Amino acid sequence: MRKLSIVVALCGAVLLIGMPAGAQPQESSSQAPPPAASQAKPVTPPAPKLKGAAATQPVDPNAGKTVEEIIARVNNEIITLSEYQKAKETAVDDAKQECQSRCTPEQLQVATEDRQKNTLRDLIDQSLLVQRGKDMGVNVEADVIKQLDQIRIQNKLGSMEDLEKAVTSEGMNWEDFKNNIRSHLLTQKVIGSEVGSHINISDEEVQKYYEAHKTELVRPEQVALREIQVNTQGKGADELPALKKKAETALKRVQDGEDFGEIAKRYSDSSTKDQGGYLGTYKRGELAKELEDKVFAMKRNQLTEVLETKQGYLILQVLEHYDEGQQSLDKVRNEIMEKLYSTRMEPAMRAYLKTLREQSYVIIKPGYQDIAGEGGSEIQEVSATPEVNKQKKGHKKFLLFGKRAGGSSGKSGADSGK
Repeated sequence: MRKLSIVVALCGAVLLIGMPAGAQPQESSSQAPPPAASQAKPVTPPAPKLKGAAATQPVDPNAGKTVEEIIARVNNEIITLSEYQKAKETAVDDAKQECQSRCTPEQLQVATEDRQKNTLRDLIDQSLLVQRGKDMGVNVEADVIKQLDQIRIQNKLGSMEDLEKAVTSEGMNWEDFKNNIRSHLLTQKVIGSEVGSHINISDEEVQKYYEAHKTELVRPEQVALREIQVNTQGKGADELPALKKKAETALKRVQDGEDFGEIAKRYSDSSTKDQGGYLGTYKRGELAKELEDKVFAMKRNQLTEVLETKQGYLILQVLEHYDEGQQSLDKVRNEIMEKLYSTRMEPAMRAYLKTLREQSYVIIKPGYQDIAGEGGSEIQEVSATPEVNKQKKGHKKFLLFGKRAGGSSGKSGADSGK
């Protein structure tokens, strides 16, 4: 039986839980859109990952043996060997997914080793950030419920009870599933408040960067697009009017001034909804001809009407229209701000985490490497309560749009034709 695909937006990425065997999500070559200065959000550098599964054997009360090996303590929290091993396995999967066919075997090996050497550091960072969020009194319960409801809707489940059954049917513990979401949301709130909010990019810095990188900003004509897609595949003819009405309602709300990205998150059935409907930047020749003629005649922020495709009803917005040649500062200002922001975010995050460590009790068992702190301290092995397998981290997935050189697959409704 084909497993249910439970889609969770975590760490700025889309996690695919229970993906059917053989299904390989593909990442578009297009870059994510730079947010406006006032909307710039913190980017998690080498993101601390959620803890993996702690696969343990049932406790034998007569055995008197250690149930689970503890390899690190972070204040009152522990990190177990099975969590560490699971995270290292996930690092291998992540490296393969990121490389796909673009890396040589040697490059894949280097990428895997780089990810794995940070495994324990990332687990400790995650624990520190979650604990800090709790100390700050951050409450994300409303966001957890909202996230769970989005997962329910994306998987076309009728109730939260149905979602819980779907999660447990795939061998995941429901409380662990919710706790992983809660931990991620806490982490992001802390990063945004404690780190991201202190990073400011001045107009002078943007101008300086622009002058120093003008040669990199010579481009062919291209458009950056966002979409709202209402899926009609597998639907009966009697359902189509309501689905078209849904698309028309979404269009009307954007036309009335509501944010396209927020409406995409609420109305779109495409996996791009988690990026506010962002599809990517496309040159001439990369889109279906009828769509190319339409969007290349449009200006920034203009919308198409509701388009009918093989996948469903589609609305496109031209987020930006880049003319051929040297790009003006106005066209690339947000892009430059995002680059400067990202450049500063990583060292700021590491400095912040260093401070958290200095204020915390972190101890590592000898033989385990933690490249961000001091390892090799003595730690006592004690029995730990067995934990039910936690959710496995999935991979980013961006739908391709239009024609790519070499004939890409996995296209969205935007290139499906009529």
